Amino acid sequence: MAISNHLVLFQATFFVLVLVLAVCEFLPITFHLFDFKGHCLLFTNGTWRGTDGQFMAEWSSQAYCDVAIAWGLIAVAVSLIQMHRFINYLCSATDTSFLGAFLDCLISGFMFICSLCIAIMMTLGYQEWCDAIMQRFEQCQDASSNNILKDDGIDTTMFYTQFGTAQFGAWSLWVCFVGLLVVSLLKICKYHQTENIRSSMARDRARLISEQRENGHRVL
Repeated sequence: MAISNHLVLFQATFFVLVLVLAVCEFLPITFHLFDFKGHCLLFTNGTWRGTDGQFMAEWSSQAYCDVAIAWGLIAVAVSLIQMHRFINYLCSATDTSFLGAFLDCLISGFMFICSLCIAIMMTLGYQEWCDAIMQRFEQCQDASSNNILKDDGIDTTMFYTQFGTAQFGAWSLWVCFVGLLVVSLLKICKYHQTENIRSSMARDRARLISEQRENGHRVL
């Protein structure tokens, strides 16, 4: 298998991983919104009521969770399109053109930046929630076994698992797009090197033809 085919196989495999990880990122947050009656715990703060130990939440905007879900859906769409492309390249033993490799580099770079921003947002937002929870509990996950939002009718039993899975998916997506960006850059470098070799060979051929013509004129 040629080097280019190895790179295509790498890209196809990583986009399969992107699809799986994107589902792991947005699906738990969707379930979380259902369990929390549309409230998003990211960047949510609050105080504890001393009479019955209930958490009086100061809910943040639902947009934080909506953005994370939208990002996961975008990653799913991109992965499906790119999987189709690269699997076709593998089946036909071909590869992208220089323009295709350049566009892949732009896409991977854009997804790399967005995935990093989403992962950081989720980590910081979840940490703020946990800081508020740990005013009463030793560990954040301890709140999942207690009915701390009874007044709002919210089920908190799964929030730790849901956001643990979502954060794993978000950071793993970032790692995947780092790898895809590196591969795209390698392919651009390969195309650039190949073009330089062709240009050098064309110059050498032109020089040899010119020298042969000069030698022919001298003989005459």
